[in-house]
Amino acid sequence: MKILMTGCAGFIGFHLTKRLLHAGHEIVGIDNLNDYYDTALKQARLNALTETDGRMEDAASETPIEGGFRFVRLDVCDREKLEALFAAERFDAVCHLAAQAGVRYSIDHPEQYVSTNLVGFFHLLECCRRYPVKHLVFASSSSVYGKNARVPYREDDKTDAPVSLYAATKKSTELMAHSYAELYGIRATGLRFFTVYGPWGRPDMAPFLFTRAILEGTPIRVFNGGDLARDFTYIDDIAEGTARVLTAEPAGGMAAAPLFRIYNIGNSEPVRLEEFIAAIERIAGRKAERISLPMQPGDVRITWADVTRLRNDYGYAPCTPLETGLARFVDWYRNFYATPAAGPSN
Repeated sequence: MKILMTGCAGFIGFHLTKRLLHAGHEIVGIDNLNDYYDTALKQARLNALTETDGRMEDAASETPIEGGFRFVRLDVCDREKLEALFAAERFDAVCHLAAQAGVRYSIDHPEQYVSTNLVGFFHLLECCRRYPVKHLVFASSSSVYGKNARVPYREDDKTDAPVSLYAATKKSTELMAHSYAELYGIRATGLRFFTVYGPWGRPDMAPFLFTRAILEGTPIRVFNGGDLARDFTYIDDIAEGTARVLTAEPAGGMAAAPLFRIYNIGNSEPVRLEEFIAAIERIAGRKAERISLPMQPGDVRITWADVTRLRNDYGYAPCTPLETGLARFVDWYRNFYATPAAGPSN
């Protein structure tokens, strides 16, 4: 299968690309390599995929390698270049992971979310309409549930009260995809990701922030007195589940499946923030220093995925224990940033 992977230099895009390449698929990856977080990390992910020296400057700089992967530096907001790519490649499927991420960042930089998450997604939908693909899988987010008090979250819960612009753009992409499925027969599936962590993870996420601070002996910021819980999901479980949705048929076959579908994809076992911090402390061999802060705008107290629908349709079964996943992440972090191991400290 020939697949377009947008956001291939991102955390999930990198791991999913590796998984699909190992399965024998041909991947064309695009990314704008923006500076929302350390571009060196994004480039290192690309280098791990391409085995090149990483000098790729624009859409004309395409680097084929063994394994069926090719990278094109391209922004989904550039409609002309995106259409040219679709016209030239004739993709079988599209996995759209490119987005401006981050709940808190959306408060100070709203225009970036409208541009990338809404306008960019519109361009992608138009390309899928003009150059038909068999399946479009796109990233949504657990943030669409807002302050929903009923847990675990189910896909048919109300999602019409977002508490951040980021969440609002993710809900909007679901609605946009639904309309294109209805109007143009585009098979589209949205995945609501729940707090993904693991090696090569994003520096703005809690696992990365906590690990770095604990290893460096600097304070961590703990919001709402630590009275928070997240459905932390290991990256390999996310990549496996997403790959199944993208490339396999659901139970009952494609003919019986609706054109538009939404799935939760999480671990379905929320972990209290204090338990999460304690696990990193045990693995790192250091105690965390804490700065207590109030609840932040756009945050919610708990996320918890009901993954029954994804399990029934695709056999999704996350299987990585938190301690195992965190140990792999801390080990990657120490190797990548050459951080010395440390014994217990008081």
